[in-house]
Parts: sequence; C-alpha cells; structure tokens
Amino acid sequence: MTSYTSRRDAQSIQDGIHSNPFSLLGLQEWEGKLIVRAFVPGASEIEVIDYETGSVIAELERDDFAPDLFAKPIEGRTERFAYKLRVTRGDHVWLQEDPYRFGPVIGELDEYLLGEGTHQALWKVLGAHVMTHEGVAGTHFAVWAPNARRASVVGNWNNWDGRRHLMRPRGVTGVWEIFIPGVSEGEAYKYELLNRQGQLLPLKADPVGFGSEHAPRTASIVRKLDGHSWNDGEWMKNRSGSTGIDKPISIYEVHLGSWRKVQDEGNRPLSYYELSQQLVDYVKDMGFTHVELMPISEYPFDGSWGYQPVGLFAPTIRHGTLEEFRGMVEAFHAAGIGVLIDWVPGHFPEDAHGLARFDGTALYEHEDRREGFHPDWNTLVYNYGRREVANFLSANALYWLKEHHVDGLRVDAVASMLYRDYSRKEGEWIPNKDGGRENYEAIDFLRNMNITAYREAQGIVTIAEESTAFPGVSAPTNHGGLGFGYKWNMGWMNDTLRYMSHEPVHRKYHHHDMTFGMHYAYSENYILPLSHDEVVHGKGSLLSRMPGYPADQFANLRAYYGYMWGHPGKKLLFMGGEFAQGEEWNHTQSLDWHLLQYDFQRGVQSLVRDLNRVYREVPALHKYDCKPRGFEWIECHSAENSVFAWIRYGDEGDAPVLIVSNMTPVERQNYRLGVPKAGRWVEILNTDSSLYAGGGRGNLGASVTENIPSHEREVSLSLTLPPLSTLYFQLEQA
Repeated sequence: MTSYTSRRDAQSIQDGIHSNPFSLLGLQEWEGKLIVRAFVPGASEIEVIDYETGSVIAELERDDFAPDLFAKPIEGRTERFAYKLRVTRGDHVWLQEDPYRFGPVIGELDEYLLGEGTHQALWKVLGAHVMTHEGVAGTHFAVWAPNARRASVVGNWNNWDGRRHLMRPRGVTGVWEIFIPGVSEGEAYKYELLNRQGQLLPLKADPVGFGSEHAPRTASIVRKLDGHSWNDGEWMKNRSGSTGIDKPISIYEVHLGSWRKVQDEGNRPLSYYELSQQLVDYVKDMGFTHVELMPISEYPFDGSWGYQPVGLFAPTIRHGTLEEFRGMVEAFHAAGIGVLIDWVPGHFPEDAHGLARFDGTALYEHEDRREGFHPDWNTLVYNYGRREVANFLSANALYWLKEHHVDGLRVDAVASMLYRDYSRKEGEWIPNKDGGRENYEAIDFLRNMNITAYREAQGIVTIAEESTAFPGVSAPTNHGGLGFGYKWNMGWMNDTLRYMSHEPVHRKYHHHDMTFGMHYAYSENYILPLSHDEVVHGKGSLLSRMPGYPADQFANLRAYYGYMWGHPGKKLLFMGGEFAQGEEWNHTQSLDWHLLQYDFQRGVQSLVRDLNRVYREVPALHKYDCKPRGFEWIECHSAENSVFAWIRYGDEGDAPVLIVSNMTPVERQNYRLGVPKAGRWVEILNTDSSLYAGGGRGNLGASVTENIPSHEREVSLSLTLPPLSTLYFQLEQA
C-alpha cells in the first residue's frame, strides 16, 4: 500500500475540500525528508523534473487513498529546489508548473493592513494580477472570503474544476491567495467557494476584478493594470484648477451606450476608441468643461443603466477593454475636458455571481434585511460599519481616481445612505444606537472616503447626489460636514421645472418657485442639475415639458436655459437636452441626432454652445457661483409680469452682468430696471436671437443708463424684453 498522506488529508484533497492545501501539496518536509505531492486529475504518471538540468528527480507514486494525488519522498536532496512536473495522460505528455511550489505574494504589511481594514491600495493586493513571481510568469489571485471553508480559482486552464487550484488562506485577514503560472491577460475566471458547512456556492465573479465577460456571461477577465504610458501629465498636474468653486464648471452627462449608436452594424454602441474621437470632439465643440459618465463599472443588466454594478473595479466591456477606457480618458484630457464618473457605493444587486452572500454569509451586506435591503431597487445595502467593506469601497474610489486618472466622482443616491428609514415603512427599519434615523456608519464612511480621496488624489472633486436637507454635505469634515466638493441642487431643479411646466398665464401664481432657490443658494456648494432622472419614467423630454405650440416650447426651453446658466451654481445637462431632444430618453436607442436638420433644434444647440462660452469667459458668471457676494436681486417680485432680473458680480475690475428673464409670451418694451452702475450695458446674449431660431427681438446690441431712479438704484436701463426670453447685459468697461 502506497500513501505518504493521511487518509483524511488525501481524501479532502481529492474531494476539493481541504482548507489549507499549501500545507500539504508541493514541496514539503515529511519525516525528516523532502517530499513532492501533486494533485492532477486524470494523470497516469507524474515525474518531477529539475528546473535547471531537465533531468528526472523522482517518479511520483499514486496515492492509494486518492486516485489523482501523487507523491514521493525525494532522495538525495536536503535543500529546497525549483522543479516542474511532467504529466502523462494516455498518449499525451506535457510539462507544467506546480502552483504549490510557489511562496505567497501578499506580504506582512499588506496582511496587516488587510486585517485592519485600512489598505488604501486594496486593488493592488486583491484581484487578479499578471506578474512574474519567483522567475515564472503567471497571475496572482486573491479574494476576501473569511467565512469560506475553502476557496479556489476556476477557468479554462483547469476545466473549471474547483479541486485543481485550491487557494492559500492568509490567517485572520480572511483573504485567500494563489499564484497560477501560465495564466495570462484575457483569461476568464471565477472563484469557487465552499461555505462553512462545506456546501458549494454559486461561482462568484471577482469583487476586485479588472475586467468582465460580455453579458449575459458573468465571469471576470484577467486584465493588466500596469504598462499604460500616460500622456496627460500636464493635465493631472493642473486639474485642481478646473474644479474650484471660483471656476466655470459646465457638465455634460452621458450614457455611453445610447449617446450615439452605429445603426448599420446592428445598432451597436460606440467603442471607447470611437468615443475618444466622436464624443470628445463634440463635448469640446459644445464648450462643456467636464463630461460625467453614467456608471461605467461593470453591471449585468442594461436596464439598470449601470446603477446596479457587480464589478466595481471593471470598466464595462460594452465599449472595450480597460486599456481602451484609459485611452478615452486621456483623449478627454488632451482636449482640456475633465472626466467625472457616477459612483455607486449605496447598494448592489442580488445576482448570484455577485457580492450577495459572497462566502455563504452576509459579508458585504447586513444579515437583517431591515438594514440591508433597498425596497425601491430590490438591491442590498453595504454594511458600512464593517471595516473591510468600508475599506473595499473607499479603495474603489481611489482606484478610479488614481489608476484611471478620473477627475471626480458623482456619488449616487447619497440620501439613501444617510437615512436608515429611507423609503421604508414603519417597522421596516432599525433605528441607530440613539434611536434616530441617521445612518452613523454611512456618514462616517462618506466622511472618511472624502478625506482619503482629497488627500491621496490631488486635484479631484467629489459630488453628492443628495435630495434632502441633510446639513453640511459640501462642508469640510473638520467643520462637521460630509466633505464633498459639491452637492446637486435637487430642490432648485424640481421647483424651476415645475414653474416652467405651467402655462405662462398661470406662472404668476407660482413665481416663488423660481426665486425660492436663492433663499438657500449658498448653504452648500451647488450644481444645478438637469440630469437623466428628469427625462425618464414617463416624465418626457425637457422640451415636451414646456407648454404651448412648438415654437413656444422651444422659446420656453431657451429662456429656461438662459435662466439656469445665469443663476448661481455650477451647471449639468443630460445629453440630448443640448439640442432639445423631443422624445423621452431611451437607453436602448441612440439620441435623435437627425433632429439637427431642423432650425429649432440647431438653434437650441447653438444657444447651449454660446451659454457655455459666455459662462466660461465672463468671470462674473462663475467666480462667485457659491458665495453670496456674487449675486444681487434687481427684480424678484414682479409676479404679474413674470419677470426676473439680477446682477452677477466677479472681483473688483470684473464687469458685472445683468440677467433678465421674461417668462411670458408678451413682449415688454421700455421695461425699466435699475442697475448699480451707469454706463453702456452690452447685450452679450439673447435667447430670442435669430441665431437660435428665435424672433430676433432685442436691444440693438446694447442699452445705456439714464439718470432715472428705479429699483432703489439711481440709474436705470429701459429695455425691450422679447417674449419667453432671457437676456444677458454686461457693463462695458472703459
């Protein structure tokens, strides 16, 4: 009888349930000798071959307790040595590396930081990394699964047999690792785990995988992280100059899959390479300072638009590889455009291959669904109070900012993270330790994430989509805030869109909707968002929400855009809005680019282009977007006329700008408005201009003050206000 292994160990290796195979397989000490054990299902013979000489060191013997386990003590060797295995199966003979002869890759410091939950470069340790280890090329795999009985990597190289590459446990960290020689970039893989009871779990994609298969397939793909030669050093050095509160920020929000499709090729979406040309050129031509990409982390369901991600570290393969994504980011930077991405740390789907009960337990989520389930989206909530989960998420934020040179994160659904009772009925949520509704753990996570992001990735910005009145979202953390750079002004968006949807004759009864935003305009650093959320779920397009006949709808939309770009706050517009897309957004089809053959759509597009230009070029329109010294009402009480007028100021020496909106279809001639300084006020923008397919009415290019007091000012202008229009006047400097 031949066996150099206990029956229990041999059978657990054969059955693929051994929890620490590196203590048994490979080159080991045994009864004062060296022994080689190898598990190769289907092998008939296995020889140990000297790595340097190619000579046979030993012929391994089949174990009587395990038919696929081979072992033999090594005679005449007292020092550890490098070797390969020569395997025979029938008529086939091949050489292969033994993964169990290699030492661990994860070092002691990494292990300490993993256990502490403070590894800021988590993605450099976990996941699949192509490397050369101990002189051999292959891929190192590491995954966090602390409650698994065993973990293994499966792929085409081992016929998806979870017994072949059992991983090494790394103590109290809960991390498993293995270096597999010969596995290279492009290989598909998953993790096969047994739960505590030894039951086989569904195959899991890599939580820190850098690539994925095309849906509906769900395996992770090995992708190299290193090797990209970035050419955006100047941009990265100076990018902080593009996101300050005194800078013009005008964001074009894009869903990459439906911005433009290739109709003669099956209506496919554009690749990252094509987007790096077509989208970059378009955004630059339109004058936006930044592009915001709806989630590009890998997600299984197209209908989620990316807001239910499974692969947080993988740029979606829908448009190309990780390397091609980086090329697109680089192209934006070369054009002087910042790249923001939507980031979703608030929830994740329950797909079997994803994070849900990853190791058989509620690992990333809460066990109690009153804390861990979102009823609105049928998704799971991260357990922010678990240090490893908070580390996973904050490291993911840094990953995009540092590895892919992304310039900022727009954090999705922050309100759902801040409140334990978000969208939950009485009895469906658990109060915090003080009996309240605030989610202390999520608040701490967001603060720490922002602190870390701003410290470790210079020049970036974080933006919160937060729909409540939670205080201090964009206040510094050392002042008790959450530490975001900006917050979306959802109240302004709701109020003003509601106002614009009313027939002009009724607007006088809703005048406050347009002025109320100024009561709290400086409580946060605000972005004014007309996002994708406003053109879905039966809301129609922005154009369709404007009242009146078609010409009136376009005039209303132009006036509204003029109002928005003149209002304090940074700007965001969802794709299609810049040329007055007529239909509600549909993620399955391209924007209606054919509409640009019509004057009205081209007119709106030209207006948005000019609004962006004027906003960038005129300091008074952006320098104090977030501070009250940059704004002064001239007329905010003219409900009967539905006229709004205000001044925007820059620094001393910057010419002030008067913005006037007439939200009725009545032309108002000789409309007198007081202004703070005498002189010639040049009409620098008029949404009724014939350039924008308007009526071409206005003030012949300028208006000069008269010594007639008005609006508590000593001098005033007599203006013509075209119907449904917004006009900008800049004081001419001597």
